[in-house]
Amino acid sequence: MGGDHAPDMVVQGLEIAAERHPSARFLLVGNETALTALLAKHKRARAACTIRHAPDVISNDMKPTAALRSRQSSMRLAIDAVASGEASGLVSAGNTGALLALAKIVIKSLPGIDRPAMAAIGPSARGDVVMLDLGANVHCDVRNLVEFAVMGDVFARTVLGLTAPTIGLLNVGSEELKGDDTVREAAEIIRASHIGPQFHGFVEGHDIAAGTTDVIVTDGFTGNVALKTGEGALKLIGEFLKVVFTSSIWAKIAYLLVRPGLDRLREWLDPRRYNGAVMVGLNGVVVKSHGGTDAKGFAHAVDVAMDMVVHRFNDRIREDLAKLGLDKRGPAEKNRKVGASAGESGAPVPADRPNPTDDAHLATA
Repeated sequence: MGGDHAPDMVVQGLEIAAERHPSARFLLVGNETALTALLAKHKRARAACTIRHAPDVISNDMKPTAALRSRQSSMRLAIDAVASGEASGLVSAGNTGALLALAKIVIKSLPGIDRPAMAAIGPSARGDVVMLDLGANVHCDVRNLVEFAVMGDVFARTVLGLTAPTIGLLNVGSEELKGDDTVREAAEIIRASHIGPQFHGFVEGHDIAAGTTDVIVTDGFTGNVALKTGEGALKLIGEFLKVVFTSSIWAKIAYLLVRPGLDRLREWLDPRRYNGAVMVGLNGVVVKSHGGTDAKGFAHAVDVAMDMVVHRFNDRIREDLAKLGLDKRGPAEKNRKVGASAGESGAPVPADRPNPTDDAHLATA
């Protein structure tokens, strides 16, 4: 069981989640002795959880290649539960690289998805914004960006509840002639697709925080750099405010006067409110919780997974891919033009996969 504060944080988070989702059931994968002792202290989590013993754990510094060989790790057993249909989805605070590699190989991609992406929600001046990819794919082609736009649209409608989310393609400028051939061609295809009316066009880095669009689409390299830059900027602002309000007695008095507003700002920007990045495009729901989060943050990641399951996220992606003629194609055919039909590929949905409208069954590792 991964995470800086696991397994305590995970069980405490499930106690919160069990109160929010009384009908949900959780498959808790890890050291049975330790988990049994922790559940004894948390009544709601104990009633909602089933423990599955895992003798091994994937450490934060373990390479994905080594993680693939660890078939009895908590992460692998939890992923196996999703792949077999025993669990509706997975929430993990463990090693990100290992989770990506295992999920891609074991759960596999949805038919028609070339590369799954990492999507998450963040704050902006106009409300929450969805951004993908955040690091799963360093290099992306036209097809990948088009797929990300489709999945980002479904993600925003599912998690944010938006009817017609606006979509922007991150570029070095907002003009149509800016950028390389990849982003320009992707923009043309998106504009001509069923989500074309929602397509804003190109957006720049400052548009992320401004909330110019509800969804930001980019490659994983750029997205990860933008994400880490934003996180660093928020920390810097926090340090500046600390220096300003402790510089003199008058500054401390001023802090007391503005403290209610600062508390509200802190609540808006609380990273726990945005915890839970989703690996969209997989043949199952996989949510990555930040490894350093606390129980409240982990519970929010569970909330995200529940939204994905209950609102049939993957079914909606399949429907939208079909509108573009992409629902029958897989990674082996990525060099064909976007929109061309081909033979079916990818992993089928297991017949015994739980019905999302029934009690959701999530695995945690």
